Amino acid sequence: MSDNSRAAAAAAVTVVLWASAFVAIRSAGGHFSPGALALGRLLVASLALGVMWLVSGDGWPPRAAWPGILGSGVLWFGLYMITLNWGEREVDAGTAAMVVTIGPVLIALLGGWLLREGFPRRLGAGMAVSLAGAIVVGVSESGGGRSSVLGVLLCAVAAVCYAAGVVFQKPALGHASAVQVTTFGCFAGTAACLPFAGQLVSQLGSAPVGATLNVVYLGLFPTMLGFTTWAYALARTSSGKMGATTYAVPGLVVLMSWLILGQVPRWLTIAGGALCLAGVAVSRSRPGRKAAPAAPAAVAGVAAESQPR
Repeated sequence: MSDNSRAAAAAAVTVVLWASAFVAIRSAGGHFSPGALALGRLLVASLALGVMWLVSGDGWPPRAAWPGILGSGVLWFGLYMITLNWGEREVDAGTAAMVVTIGPVLIALLGGWLLREGFPRRLGAGMAVSLAGAIVVGVSESGGGRSSVLGVLLCAVAAVCYAAGVVFQKPALGHASAVQVTTFGCFAGTAACLPFAGQLVSQLGSAPVGATLNVVYLGLFPTMLGFTTWAYALARTSSGKMGATTYAVPGLVVLMSWLILGQVPRWLTIAGGALCLAGVAVSRSRPGRKAAPAAPAAVAGVAAESQPR
């Protein structure tokens, strides 16, 4: 398997696991406050990642990686999770999905500007298709209810933190491994969420076993494994292309909710999910190679004479 194929496979694992997180959060969120849920998830992930890091033998990240690790850890692992959990308490899932989908757009803009990744046409076209699909999913799932201004603002903050975290993380991966960046980023996010420790301890005592198991699942799979495979893929592709890949999440959430929770989606929702996936396919596709123009006869003759015999 080529390096590009492994990166694509890692990105696919991330998307599936992050989609499953919405189902788990939907269940656990009724028993844990936003900060407590984020801290519980990160504590589980930190323990698992710490073991992975020790087994990997990668050692401490070099000094050059620390600004990106700390920036992505506090913004993405910490603030993003808290604000998203809080925002989804104030608005319906459809509205939250529409607002958070500005994240990949911001990633592409920041990556093209700050990381000098440029603005490939296929990436722009794919993101436009996926954004349209995400809006269709959001409208179809919103149920026509009035949205809380606070909830919309919180989801917008979450999207900004997500985009900024990715842009911080990308250069760090040029100096440290995916395991190092993910592990110490998670440690930083956990430290940022420690003020919610009292809430977590109190709510663990009253939460049902199923909700607690959902917190453990969120820590082990969408966070520990999903963020590690994300970092592995991000180290091998542009931040804009990786951000566009996450547009597949809304469509997968609809499918998982249908299969696991028995929530039958509307046809409009299915169409929107299909648009999301189509946009991801366009954004990750490669332009066809054009045949090189034939060399002029005189140049070809000189080249032939210069070849070793």
